Amino acid sequence: MEKRELHSVLTDFLNERLIQATASGQAEKNDFLKAKIRPVLAKGVLHFQAEEFIGKQAFHKNLTAEETVDYLEGLMETSFRQLQLEARDKSGTVLVSKKGTVTVKVKKKAAVVNAISSSGQEVVCSDGSDAALKAAWAGGLSHNRKKRYILEEGIPVPFLVELGVQTKDGAIIHAKYDKFRQINRFLEFIEDVLPKLDKNKETRIIDFGCGKSYLTFAMYYYLKVLKGYPVRITGLDLKTDVIEHCSRLAKKFGYESLEFLHGDIASYEGTDEVDMVVTLHACDTATDYALEKAVRWNAKVILSVPCCQHEVNKQMKSELFAPVFHYGIIKERMAALYTDALRAEVLEAMGYRVQILEFIDMEHTPKNLLIRAVKQGKRKENREAIEAILKEIHTEPTLYRLLMEEK
Repeated sequence: MEKRELHSVLTDFLNERLIQATASGQAEKNDFLKAKIRPVLAKGVLHFQAEEFIGKQAFHKNLTAEETVDYLEGLMETSFRQLQLEARDKSGTVLVSKKGTVTVKVKKKAAVVNAISSSGQEVVCSDGSDAALKAAWAGGLSHNRKKRYILEEGIPVPFLVELGVQTKDGAIIHAKYDKFRQINRFLEFIEDVLPKLDKNKETRIIDFGCGKSYLTFAMYYYLKVLKGYPVRITGLDLKTDVIEHCSRLAKKFGYESLEFLHGDIASYEGTDEVDMVVTLHACDTATDYALEKAVRWNAKVILSVPCCQHEVNKQMKSELFAPVFHYGIIKERMAALYTDALRAEVLEAMGYRVQILEFIDMEHTPKNLLIRAVKQGKRKENREAIEAILKEIHTEPTLYRLLMEEK
């Protein structure tokens, strides 16, 4: 009966009237601190975004109403003892005792609902009119969603139009919406490191493996056009046709301080001084060579999204972990995580403060981690710890060999 009651109240709350649901009060101590649910418009369709607070990080995923009901039921069965539900017309509380007893309380709100419409006018709805609430909710959601984006929907950006992300009037092409979100997420990382860039002198940025250069153009547009930073950005890639195409676009847009060159990361010697190094999806050890270049140049900021971490997977073996490494897919994923964690530790040893962050939602690609390193000067004394790990799993990663191995 209790489970049916919980299912019923969740189904009743999960619609356009929901403001927020918060699961808290851990059933047992662990890193999963709480979870929040709020309604979002995903490509014009009502979904619910789950925000999970795990340790010091927050992870997001979008769910349908039915999936959200199952998700919250699961959380209340295994992870949390309290669920607070807040809607426009009512509020609810779900409590789970240590013995598993579920108590549900729902309280109706006053009949008069005040909201702000998309035109900025107050909407007063004394009869609970669903149409009025939907209009106010949708207008508010659109406003909030646009506020979260650095490049907004409805405002055409030349390179986004040319690269097929936007229409000429600024609407986002349906098939490119994930790319649009990825671009904005990347610009958030750039925004976070603006204090490290000097607005009074030219900032030199290199994007290794720039590819079609969505993010290279976005960097230039954000820093140079929107923020007014004197930047010079070089995009480097091995594909000649891609470089030629991007060069034509840069010239077309009048981006005079943006250039694209054909070249290899490991052998690039085009400069002796770089302020920021970006490397996105450089395959396997190409990421390591880009990170080494950044450290040698004493770059203030490094932004790296690694890809295809094969090297450690081929090398690693361990008697201790043999039962785990026996499963190919587990070994592959562990190798990727070991690779990036060790890269972060090597960068810490070189005097960088390093974070490993979620780049885009896991639902879009498993290759979604971004290494952000900011130069701080003080080196971390972690050589022995790194070497102990390498000894245990019998590996010698390229970045360690390039920067830390004793000659």
